[in-house]
Amino acid sequence: MKTSMVYLCIAAVLALISSFAYATDPGSLQDFCVAAKNPNAAVFVNGLFCKDPKLAVAEDFYLANFNKPGEIKSPVGSLVTPANVAQIAGLNTLGISMVRIDYAPYGLNPPHTHPRATEILVVLEGTLSVGFVTSNPENKLFTKVLYKGDVFVFPVGLIHFQFNVGKTPAVAIAALSSQNPGVITIANAVFGSKAPIPEDILAKAFQVDNKVVDYLQSQFWISN
Repeated sequence: MKTSMVYLCIAAVLALISSFAYATDPGSLQDFCVAAKNPNAAVFVNGLFCKDPKLAVAEDFYLANFNKPGEIKSPVGSLVTPANVAQIAGLNTLGISMVRIDYAPYGLNPPHTHPRATEILVVLEGTLSVGFVTSNPENKLFTKVLYKGDVFVFPVGLIHFQFNVGKTPAVAIAALSSQNPGVITIANAVFGSKAPIPEDILAKAFQVDNKVVDYLQSQFWISN
């Protein structure tokens, strides 16, 4: 009897410790979530509200025509087609999404980050030069040339890119560890922000003349 009580006490203590160990804030599914002090104000959740499971249908978990390439209009020569919670409602709370990336010959998916997700990419067609850069102070570049069937991983939050080094179109599929991974294209964010970052700040940060910053900020920056 005493032995049973000892085991029960140990189990209770472990359960208590475990509850503290896992009592952490949930991962962010958006850029920020400002606390609403006014309870009558419009309130948003970190993610999306859930539909009554009894009302769910097969279409909530379905996306058609992911195999079809879109028209590449970007000046960098690539097109990213997402399959995240915005396209597939059933992904809500599941912590995963995908993208299809089409590359024109010598097309680039420019340096960018995903603030909420690690990415794993597989090449379906073509040859890609890919890479990512580690955080300060090393800023080490890990780079690799990928061929059809090759796989590469980009750790969460790190700047990475893909470049089609071939004369023919290329295609890749990537999975990301968030229903809403987010994307920050570095050039767009720095030189195409709304409102613009003051040119004196950018000139000093990049150690260039103000005219160079003026030129870069005058470009037509679009999301890929």
